[in-house]
Parts: sequence; C-alpha cells; structure tokens
Amino acid sequence: MSKRILIAEDESIIRMDLKMTLQDHGYEVVGEAGDGDRAIELAFLHKPDLILMDIKMPKMNGLKASRIIGEQLDIPILIITAYSQKEFVEKAQQDSVVGYLVKPISEANLIPAIEVALHQSSKAKRLKDSIQHAKQQVEKRKVVERAKGILMSTEHLTEQQAFKKMRDTSMSRQMTMESLAMEIIDLHK
Repeated sequence: MSKRILIAEDESIIRMDLKMTLQDHGYEVVGEAGDGDRAIELAFLHKPDLILMDIKMPKMNGLKASRIIGEQLDIPILIITAYSQKEFVEKAQQDSVVGYLVKPISEANLIPAIEVALHQSSKAKRLKDSIQHAKQQVEKRKVVERAKGILMSTEHLTEQQAFKKMRDTSMSRQMTMESLAMEIIDLHK
C-alpha cells in the first residue's frame, strides 16, 4: 500500500512540483493546502501518513498548524522551508516534526527524508503503543493486587492462598483475573 501524503505549501508551483515528484515515487498525495488552516482541515479529513509543511504560509503559519495537528492527530510532519535560521529550527522542534528540509528541495534529498521520516514515525508509534500496553498491564496488576489484599484481609488468607483462590475462581467461571478482581473490589466497597 502506498503511503499517503498531504502537502501544505503556499506556492502553487512548488506544491505542484512536490506532488509530481511524490507521485513519480509511488506516494499518494491525498490533499494540497495553501495555508495552515486548510492544512489542519485536510489533516483531519484524510489522516495522512505524513505531512509536508511549509513554515511561512498565509492565515496560520506551518509551525502553529504543525503543533495543532501533532497534539490532536499525532501525524508526523516534515518541515519544508526557505528558512534555515536557528530560531526557525528551534521553533520546529516539536514532537510531531520528524524532519526539516531547506528549499530549494531536490528529489535527491526529498525522497530519502520522507523514507526516514516515515520509518522513524512508525518506530515511534510502535514504542508509544508498547508503552500504552505496559501501562494497561500495570493497571490490571494493581486491580488484581488490590482484590488479593481484600481476600487476605477478609478471609484471613496468605498471599499465595488468596492468589490461588482468585486463579481457581477465574478459571472455573471462565473470566479474566481482572474481571474477577473488579467484582471482588465492588463487593467490598
């Protein structure tokens, strides 16, 4: 499946050139925006895999649009701009910004930058998902531990006995330990 890219660039000739280059390399251009407001609209509408975002655009600049898109949609953004000054580079250092290319942009540096940006974004997403999964596992464990503590206290069981009772009950009732733990906690409120 080809990667879906949104182009946000106020200069129509550059936008058209970027679109042709991307399409020549098998990318699908899902939208084109000439200002930051439109870039945000199209990002919400199409949820692309990557956004190429110019900094200086009318209405809303690309940095502000990038911040909004990053906070709400978590879409990676590759900045394309004529500005290489330190202040612009520092302002572009946002979580959602995965690269910074200075114009004029050639096919020789655009395509590798896109490939690396997409790879790093995919890697970051897997890491975020892994962290989220770990957090959920910790929360489940806390619930089970709390229920185990209730059983130890109310039924005067050792930790091993309380755990065994919960495990046996969850197996016989064909329910998860977490569901049983929630039931125990609810019964003892």
